[in-house]
Amino acid sequence: MGAQKTTKRMPRAVREQQMLDAAVSVFGQRGYMAASMDEIAELAGVSKPLVYLYLNSKDDLFTACIRREARALTDAVRAGVRPGLSADGQLWSGLRAFFTHTARHPDAWRMLHLHARTHGERFAAEVAAMRADIVAFVTQLIAASARDAHQDPHLPEGEVAGLAEALVGAAESLADWAGATEGVGAKQAAATLMNFAWAGLGDLMAGRPWSPPEEDSDPVTDPVTDPVTDPAPDAAPKLRPVVQAAG
Repeated sequence: MGAQKTTKRMPRAVREQQMLDAAVSVFGQRGYMAASMDEIAELAGVSKPLVYLYLNSKDDLFTACIRREARALTDAVRAGVRPGLSADGQLWSGLRAFFTHTARHPDAWRMLHLHARTHGERFAAEVAAMRADIVAFVTQLIAASARDAHQDPHLPEGEVAGLAEALVGAAESLADWAGATEGVGAKQAAATLMNFAWAGLGDLMAGRPWSPPEEDSDPVTDPVTDPVTDPAPDAAPKLRPVVQAAG
């Protein structure tokens, strides 16, 4: 049962945050389509008309929730990275902050990572902006660590951006796993990702990148000769005879 409706006057900003708290809980647990404004109003302890008065519509309420929770997550990650630490120490502190926040706010994380991405371009764009902000921050972190290690921008810009995308994607998947797995806390999730990622990043920072075998080629960017169907390089192409229809 939700909170009892009250007529006690309070500042609009405080009342609005109560509504957003209730909405995040309902959206996170039920998804956008199944969430009802009646349930949100009841949980917030206000009337449904007041929710509409403050936040206009269900779409606007969902957008306000996404923006608030996206800002809270990015702020938590940025605040969690402690300057002056070693490269692995900064990454560890940032990951620990990310997993701590998502563990403490599971409804908000489900809303952002699951529901907002699947209910229209407007909502997906809000989450994409949040994700781009985090990826940009991680990109700067990796690039700065590389500069500190080598006294110059050792890693190519494109490679740094790709590493940041991979790291953020892995963190998102692990946050889902941690939330669904009993007994897995933020520290364990962060340690799991450090064990997975830092072995490679650590070598990169030390100037020991892994390289594919020389004979391997990229099927997207490199031409590949199929030994079964492609002709040998020096073989002349065989032309099929052209049969001309009688006039």
